[in-house]
Amino acid sequence: MLQTLIVVDDDTSSLDDFFSDVISFTVYLRDYPKKNEPRARIINLCDTEHYLSRGYYCSLLAEARRHRAMPALKTVNELRSGVWKNDDFPLLESDYKGVHESVVNEDHFAFFGQSTTPALQKLASRLFRHYPAPILRFTLLREEGRYALKVARAGYADLHGEQHARFVEAMKAFIGKDWRKTVPSANLRWDMAILVNPQEALPPSDKAAIGRFIRAASALGIRAEAVTAAELENIANYDALFIREGTAIDHHTYRLSLRAEKAGLVVMDDPTSILRCCNKVFLHDAFDYQGVPSLQTEVVMDSSAETLDRLEELFTYPVVIKTPEGSFSTGVFKAESRLALQQRLESLLRETALVLVQEYLYTEYDWRVGVLNGKPLYSCRYYMARDHWQIYNHSAQKVVDGRWDTLPTFETPKAVLDAACAAAAVVGDGLYGVDIKQKDNIAFVIEVNDNPSIEHDVEDGYLGDELYRQIMAEFLRRLEARGR
Repeated sequence: MLQTLIVVDDDTSSLDDFFSDVISFTVYLRDYPKKNEPRARIINLCDTEHYLSRGYYCSLLAEARRHRAMPALKTVNELRSGVWKNDDFPLLESDYKGVHESVVNEDHFAFFGQSTTPALQKLASRLFRHYPAPILRFTLLREEGRYALKVARAGYADLHGEQHARFVEAMKAFIGKDWRKTVPSANLRWDMAILVNPQEALPPSDKAAIGRFIRAASALGIRAEAVTAAELENIANYDALFIREGTAIDHHTYRLSLRAEKAGLVVMDDPTSILRCCNKVFLHDAFDYQGVPSLQTEVVMDSSAETLDRLEELFTYPVVIKTPEGSFSTGVFKAESRLALQQRLESLLRETALVLVQEYLYTEYDWRVGVLNGKPLYSCRYYMARDHWQIYNHSAQKVVDGRWDTLPTFETPKAVLDAACAAAAVVGDGLYGVDIKQKDNIAFVIEVNDNPSIEHDVEDGYLGDELYRQIMAEFLRRLEARGR
């Protein structure tokens, strides 16, 4: 059972009637950690306004003692001087849509993500996920028709009257939540969240694969559990985040990855890998600059006659047209003529400033090489979907894919493995799926996927459970290198 300690500056009397584990900072400094104490989390209600204050030291000492503090030290530092809305926390229309004038330009509180102003609950929930702190003071500002946001720390001593009662109720609800879905075990040292989306049409891993990841993690001392984005409000409660949901930049997967990295978690996919893999313009430019073998590709900004003439000098029809973002064969089109190319470019350039045009190379199958920390892990041949030119046919009433073969890496052509490792090195040292076309003995990298498919009886067709163990072993290696 997880022990919760509520730490206040000095006087505990105002909370003693409601909670049994309220202690002063002096007691926390002097009497902890205790021998053989259970795993503990610290709710830090001390004043954290000033650098090196008691509240600052409370969160600092909690990290040193391997206690989980709320707020964590990084959050304390972010909030100490107040935070104005910036690119790290963009306001959404849903944050202020329909909000009455009476709540604008006024201070409001959020207690463990529960707003004291019902109309601002969505905003308060998002703020708590981004800045996990017991008490947040925030102000929705509007000037000249534009909204802005200021967020600041607040301490228990800043509350008055009815606010105390509301805070107590919010803290009771927070403490009463199940902190873990899995049964604690003394042999499991680390905690991992595996992010999944049960509603996703093409998830990177099926339920059978997720179960095998969890079992492999447990065998290595990692307590892993599958969670949804809505269940990751308190991401700092974990040591590692493994994203098994399709990623995108303007998406909660990227925001969660960024939050997890800031909180010190070991993350796959890390935000840098998502940024790089989710944009084919970056990959094309990096492949070209670093000599990674790839198909001839041009970046296009317009659909003018001059541009079409230039493309026809470089390519023969058909050509492949790609949006910068897309995975699992989405955002990829084929044009058989100048008119089709022009119409597709005009359509896509309404949504994005750049589009890629690439030479078309038909092959019976595409290679997919899984690369982990720079080394080949598994190898598959994905065959084209029936009567289609891609491995996924998204134009069918139901998404259809072709058959596959899973091979040991030592039976995979060396040119394919070398190209896969070179392409992965462009992105980082995470877990990637590198798509490659092969003609004769020449390999051409198509793209690098930051969140590759790993499904039971597909990618694990040769390694079996060893595939899951090796991925979890890499998490373990990074966790031990990071320290706890």
